[in-house]
Amino acid sequence: MTTAQRPTLEAVAARAGVSRATVSRVVNGSTTVAEPIREAVTRAVAELGYVPNLAARSLVTQRTDSIALVMPEAATRVFSDDQVFPGIIRGVSQELEAADKQLVLMLAGSPAGHQRVERYTTGRHVDGVLFASLHGADPLPGTLARLGIPVVVSGRPLGDVPVPYVDVDHVAGVTAAVRHMIDSGRRRIATIAGPQDMVAGIERLSGYRSTVADAGLPELIAIGDFTRESGSAAMRRLLAEHPDLDGVFAASDLMAHAALRTLREAGRRVPDDVAVVGFDDIETAAYTEPPLTTVRQPIVELGRRMTRQLLRLAAGETIEQAIMLPTELIRRASA
Repeated sequence: MTTAQRPTLEAVAARAGVSRATVSRVVNGSTTVAEPIREAVTRAVAELGYVPNLAARSLVTQRTDSIALVMPEAATRVFSDDQVFPGIIRGVSQELEAADKQLVLMLAGSPAGHQRVERYTTGRHVDGVLFASLHGADPLPGTLARLGIPVVVSGRPLGDVPVPYVDVDHVAGVTAAVRHMIDSGRRRIATIAGPQDMVAGIERLSGYRSTVADAGLPELIAIGDFTRESGSAAMRRLLAEHPDLDGVFAASDLMAHAALRTLREAGRRVPDDVAVVGFDDIETAAYTEPPLTTVRQPIVELGRRMTRQLLRLAAGETIEQAIMLPTELIRRASA
């Protein structure tokens, strides 16, 4: 039995009736080859089942056809039941698959992980870098951009980091949520805010503060970190400090889920005694008891849009510095 040999560049050239150099230029994406010749080479590649040598192609084109998605979070957070991260990954993957690019997922939830990401990305092992869930004024996106590496981030960067970003309108979403509770007669509305080193946490707290201030209502604030555990602790603290509260805006659905459970354990009825509204509209929000009123953010679309922006930037195009996606209040029985 003989093993079939893999088609070679020379075999493709012979089938297409062109030189080996012409086949190489077509395979490597050169735009200098006339369209009829390009079509002949492409047809020969398909007929023979020729697979380009990706290492050689990278040397010629200075492209890896790979994009890094950096998550500055611990693995336990990325792969938890928080659907924000899977949603971003799904959107990014969809766009990269359509563009025939590879996804390199990198976690940077520790100093060692952050250093590893920096070494890998500055070493030009990818054609561009997407950042999700930035904490604080992380200097790495700006460092990569100054080195000429295409960078797009999810969420407005904190500090003076001149890189393009895609975000959702947190303030408008929170305003709609809190206004909904005010319009239903609530006057002691608390918030379980998100971490204040992330733009999502900062802007959702800002939206809450401005809305209750406009209505002449007091601020009742506890800080969480977008997890169930922090939501439970914050809800207990709010009940101890403000036992007469009649509404809660939680800056994530996971914290809202925990708030529902904590209120139930404390003998408070939702929504009769306390209205609860979350943010994210994760899948389980419709199946809590009672079903959770929440702010829907287009998280998969966010992943898609930031990827499209990065691919355009990597192709040398001029792109918008900031894209803001809309949010929507989803009304259910909890408020």
